[in-house]
Amino acid sequence: MTLRPLLDPQLIYLEPAVRAYARGREILARFPQARQVEIDSHWRNPELYRAAAAAEDWLKLKRDVLVLGVKKGMTLRPNGRSADFIAPSSSNGCAMACSYCYVPRRKGYANPVSVFVNVDDIVRSLERHAARLGPKTEPNTVDPAAWVYDLGENGDLSVDATISRNVEDLVAAFRAIPNAKASFATKWVNRDLLAYEPQGRTRVRFSLMPAEMAKVVDIRTSPMAERIAAVNDFVAAGYEVHVNFSPVIVHEGWEAEWRRLFQEIDDVLTPAAKAQLKCEVIMLTHNEALHDVNLAWHPKGEDELWRPDLQERKVSEGGMVNLRYKVAWKRRWLDQLLGWMAQTMPYCTVRYAF
Repeated sequence: MTLRPLLDPQLIYLEPAVRAYARGREILARFPQARQVEIDSHWRNPELYRAAAAAEDWLKLKRDVLVLGVKKGMTLRPNGRSADFIAPSSSNGCAMACSYCYVPRRKGYANPVSVFVNVDDIVRSLERHAARLGPKTEPNTVDPAAWVYDLGENGDLSVDATISRNVEDLVAAFRAIPNAKASFATKWVNRDLLAYEPQGRTRVRFSLMPAEMAKVVDIRTSPMAERIAAVNDFVAAGYEVHVNFSPVIVHEGWEAEWRRLFQEIDDVLTPAAKAQLKCEVIMLTHNEALHDVNLAWHPKGEDELWRPDLQERKVSEGGMVNLRYKVAWKRRWLDQLLGWMAQTMPYCTVRYAF
């Protein structure tokens, strides 16, 4: 039996202006079987939101629907953790369905992939911004010498690369920006990226967690062993490769799971991969509204994510009710995790942990 791709568009929503761009025409030609429906805005699509409300269509929506638009704003935001700046996105949404993901909270929980066809405008905005900054004269925890731009805050570029050449164009652009690097996190191993020739100017951050937990909450993602093995290949292809231990989900038996993960990484990674390895560590934050949505389509994961006995409520600046681990316990658990990692992977620098 031939399995369908992770993203196999049968329905494409598009802004009419998409057809005026070569990249838009390329994507439409790539999926001739897909029905095309014009919309006023890639962001406002009541028909799509209504479809997402049906839990039984949750994964079908992610596989079968693609949205194409033209990126309007080219705002770059300071970051300071994963990157120095968040770049204008070439996409948003995701074909994967991790049950803890924060991105759907911003989109009415309808979260198929949306791709922007004016990638040249995005590249020019990045080139101008980096030129205005000039050299990075003070090292920081993001990078000692280069300004780092996160290209994939609201999606997964490894999946986007199965749809268009946007990611290839962005990687190529950073080869020619001497004071900057690109960066993006991923949970999908796309070996087509190995041919992009990043020349050390793109950082890929593979998200990792124990395989036992990933089977419950990391839905439609690459297996953990495949992600770990890919680190070596991406380093050999010229990428800088870091890892995200994210999210860290505390539960009974978590110590044994994390110790096994750290040992597997140490066993698999080559000396070259270890020599350049750094990581980020992020403890779980859950969301009350997302919890309600998950109960309708994937309640099993909520047994681990929704733990009021371990968590406390925090209202975000946007008024959303989030749950995070109780402050008095979170620091202790984080220190435990960092201690386990240091015992097995002393070569892995922690860029930040919270």
